[in-house]
Amino acid sequence: MTATAAPYRSDLPAARDSFTQLLHAEWTKFRTVRGWVIAVVVSVLAIIAFAYLATFHHQNGTCTSPSPSSCHAAQPHVPLGPGGEAVSDTYSFVHRTLAGDGSITMRVGSLSSRTQAGNGNAVSVADLVGTPGSLQPWSKAGLIITATTQPGSAYAAVMLTGAHGVRMQYDYTHDIAGPAVSAGGDHWLRLTRSGDTLTGYESVDGVHWTEVGSTHLGRLPAIVQAGLFVTSPPTAPSQTYFAGDNAGGLATAATASFDRVAIQGQWPAGGWTGGQVGADRQIPTLSSVGYHRSTAGFTVTGSGDIAPAVGLPSAFTDRPSLTGVFVGLIVLIVVATMFITAEYRRGLIHTTLAASPRRGHVLAAKAIVIGSVTFVAGAAATAVAIPLGNHLLRTNGNYVYPTSTLTELRVIVGTAALLALAAVLALAVGTMLRRSAAAVTAVIVLIVLPDMLVVAVAVPTGVQQWLMRVTPAAAFAVEQTVPQYHQVNTLYAPASGFYPLAPAVGFAVLLAYVLIALGLAGHRLRGRDA
Repeated sequence: MTATAAPYRSDLPAARDSFTQLLHAEWTKFRTVRGWVIAVVVSVLAIIAFAYLATFHHQNGTCTSPSPSSCHAAQPHVPLGPGGEAVSDTYSFVHRTLAGDGSITMRVGSLSSRTQAGNGNAVSVADLVGTPGSLQPWSKAGLIITATTQPGSAYAAVMLTGAHGVRMQYDYTHDIAGPAVSAGGDHWLRLTRSGDTLTGYESVDGVHWTEVGSTHLGRLPAIVQAGLFVTSPPTAPSQTYFAGDNAGGLATAATASFDRVAIQGQWPAGGWTGGQVGADRQIPTLSSVGYHRSTAGFTVTGSGDIAPAVGLPSAFTDRPSLTGVFVGLIVLIVVATMFITAEYRRGLIHTTLAASPRRGHVLAAKAIVIGSVTFVAGAAATAVAIPLGNHLLRTNGNYVYPTSTLTELRVIVGTAALLALAAVLALAVGTMLRRSAAAVTAVIVLIVLPDMLVVAVAVPTGVQQWLMRVTPAAAFAVEQTVPQYHQVNTLYAPASGFYPLAPAVGFAVLLAYVLIALGLAGHRLRGRDA
């Protein structure tokens, strides 16, 4: 019969120390080891230094120094929407003035699209290929009321899309789905203004109307521009294995015919005016777009988009400024691992457990100390690195997506919390393995390696998203600053700064790993002889 080994228990009686005293003892232990303190300082300096070094990038090459004199191009202009977000606002517009309340109604007779030929340098509709009907999913044709014809103006629109039915969209970030539509049928649209309230409707016969959506836009002036619009975004970028992003995509143009145009309300005398709104250099658009008027109505061709601007070529988020987080993270993982493994290597663990036999408390005290130290270090480093790196990027002629103060604060605190949890995970793994090299390697493989693979674009987008869902590296989602929008046709890949999980959910994945590791480490520490 085989005897079962009982869990190890110290023969010493429990000491009368409090958890506060234990915390103080572990903090004293950490701060009196000069090498650990120096390593934490080095991690802070590394995060800041790499923010300085990694942001010399220039949209037409690499600047030779942070000085503007080493760069030769100005930062591209991207309009901002009413909420301060970067937007694309390029479309063909046939319009007239609305000086108060009123409505406009029309029928979309047809909608077709063609794709740009060649390598993205086409400049006319004659350079388009494909057959009419091969629509981009988010080609748009419909009615719009806008504050002005300047890009970034407040607006509301009701539209027929290439593959997403009838929609009502307003102020770029908002999208309301209407009823499904059948191909080849009649599509009637109506847009009304009553004070600050704009409402979109659709109909299949021009008699019976269904409301698509309604919004209150307090930013609209009394006199606005209203009319017909058409636009068509570029094809989505693609990614191939080991090839990276095809960031530009190909320009498309949509052509729509409108008839039965009718207006009611406060429309001053005058005719219809046609033109192009916006000339967004970040999105490839075609020059020969415009409109033609006939006795039946209008034929309008447009290219571009009215939507949030994401996935812009040569545009940056906070990610380059946080390049040094990789280096700082590795240093902090080593320090956190040695915070426990050094005691095993030198035999000091016996003294620690003799002074405080409650082993779970010892592990908890070490976790709090190392987590607090790395959180403070990470917050200090990122609070300097982000504004420094973004300033250098802008100085060197690059476009950096605008972010709110709350978003920047979330990135700083989230990155610091990521570093803290990674350090606690390293402590827990070190407690289980008792060997520095093995523990450091294991934690780096879990957290650092997946994100390095994503940054290097060494794996397909699907694998990138899988890695950023199931590994502790999912917590890097806290660094995402540009939202994903379902109504924008682009490549949402981790390599481009778009993560498959929300920041809070990604952080929760890492937290789950840490809690499991701490539980296993506590069990092993209590059940094994020091």
